[in-house]
Amino acid sequence: MLLPKEKIRLLSMVDVLEPLSEEELEEFSWRVPDTHVEQGRIFYSPGDRSEALFMLKKGRVRIYKVTPDGWEFTLAVVEAGTMFGEMALTAQRLREAYAEATEPSDICILKSEDLEHLIRENPDVGMRMIRVLSERLRLCETRLEDIGIKDVPARLANLILQLVESEGIMAPEGPRIPTQYTHRQLATMVGSSRESVTRAFTRLQKAGAVKLRHRRIYVKDVAALERAAG
Repeated sequence: MLLPKEKIRLLSMVDVLEPLSEEELEEFSWRVPDTHVEQGRIFYSPGDRSEALFMLKKGRVRIYKVTPDGWEFTLAVVEAGTMFGEMALTAQRLREAYAEATEPSDICILKSEDLEHLIRENPDVGMRMIRVLSERLRLCETRLEDIGIKDVPARLANLILQLVESEGIMAPEGPRIPTQYTHRQLATMVGSSRESVTRAFTRLQKAGAVKLRHRRIYVKDVAALERAAG
């Protein structure tokens, strides 16, 4: 069980809550308690219709859809400190989508009245939310454009660049993506098959753009990866 000070610290790391003072975060924590979700649990599915905004304090969540033939397409991998949800106000609906905790996660669940109260009392939070959603929309448009006009190696290269930007850390060998993504997981993120992603990754390795070490992706040559991404 998280101690009150640890809860406040994790809340302070949520992107849209940065403008809040410690006292305001404490009041928010009291008003919107968090929920723990175990790894592998699907806590939102197409059958759910309640309007809710999720704030991920700790862990990682995958949002995906399932096609009629059973193929999964990952819409987003949500990192700790970000928001997502089924709420018209956020312009990010989860309709027909699943939300699965890929790590043990702590989540705040806001109802529409909670969000409206938060924005009325703290306009800076509303402005921060607009900026976050605008950036998220830009990334979504880029992914859709890639799927429509680029081949799998280019889509994979662009995805790796996005992952480096969002979660990469610098290592002696170059930028490293700390998460161990399988080829199947990468395939659901670029709209392709596991076999096609395996061939595309081999092609990027031969070009000297990336390498795989201890099941983690390293970027050896950023310029080469950018050229491959088109």
